[in-house]
Amino acid sequence: MAKRKRLTPARPDYLGDTSPAPEAKSMFPMGVSRSTPPIAQVAGESALQAAVEDLTGEIRSARAEGRLVQALPLDLVDEYHLVRDRLVADGEDMAALIESLRVRGQQTPIEVVELEQGRFGLISGWRRLAALKVLHDESGEDRFATIQALLRKPENASDAYLAMVEENEIRVGLSYYERARIAARAAEEGVYPDEGAALRGLFANISRSKRSKIRSFIAIYHALDEALEFAAAIPERLGLSLSKALKDNPDVADRIRSVLRATPPETQEQEAIILSKALKGQGAKQSLKGGLESKNPQTESFGPIQLALSADGLGLTLSGSGVTADFQERLRAWLRSQA
Repeated sequence: MAKRKRLTPARPDYLGDTSPAPEAKSMFPMGVSRSTPPIAQVAGESALQAAVEDLTGEIRSARAEGRLVQALPLDLVDEYHLVRDRLVADGEDMAALIESLRVRGQQTPIEVVELEQGRFGLISGWRRLAALKVLHDESGEDRFATIQALLRKPENASDAYLAMVEENEIRVGLSYYERARIAARAAEEGVYPDEGAALRGLFANISRSKRSKIRSFIAIYHALDEALEFAAAIPERLGLSLSKALKDNPDVADRIRSVLRATPPETQEQEAIILSKALKGQGAKQSLKGGLESKNPQTESFGPIQLALSADGLGLTLSGSGVTADFQERLRAWLRSQA
């Protein structure tokens, strides 16, 4: 019977260093399970890259289509890119806007068109741009150094002018004179073939009667634009009377310009008085060549009392058998109660 060979006892120190073997580094990237097949890893990376490219393309498309709000430095926005329809900013309204921007920041972006050399032309939002410039000049704060804007790509100049007018009509309605002026200037700039086309294009959404009134104010723009200091404040009735007088007698424009040069008005009320007096100087009667006797445009009867408004709309006359002493006293009492 063969002998069994004896095995020597195990020797723990045979290999020398008994420290544990170093941990083998995984061949899989962080976040990828050992069980993930390589083909799945490649597919995941491809999907991630595709998602990034889609997002980049969407951002680029949103910027180009005007759906992405951008922060633009104030000095890169050209506020005179278009002839502005807004002549002046009301003091109280502008003060309120400045305070709102100071407290809450800009809530609504302006609209711009991209120009050359990294600049942008203002389409709408002149008041917000002006208010932010005031705040930045006063405070020097970085938060007022830029303005939020949407990039627009109007197909032609008329689209840009229409966007400007519509934005101002919605936010703070334009006066008749401002509407007339922008229609005339748009025609002068060649944006529209004539003033009639400008009126129809810029103010297509208002009634025909209002467009007719705007057309009347165009006569004032042509005759007195450079002479007037507070043209945007001309009341509707006074403007219509002035327009008619200018058409009937061209000498009226020369007389008004002379008076305005001699006594420059300091307020819109003073200018309105000067215009009203110029109309009265036109005379109640004209020569046969000049037309018929002028009549008060507004006369109403209230029973035995007749109310007549002056041609400039700034005065009225009560007459008739009903204007008794008792009526006059009651009228005075009512006026005192309104003071």
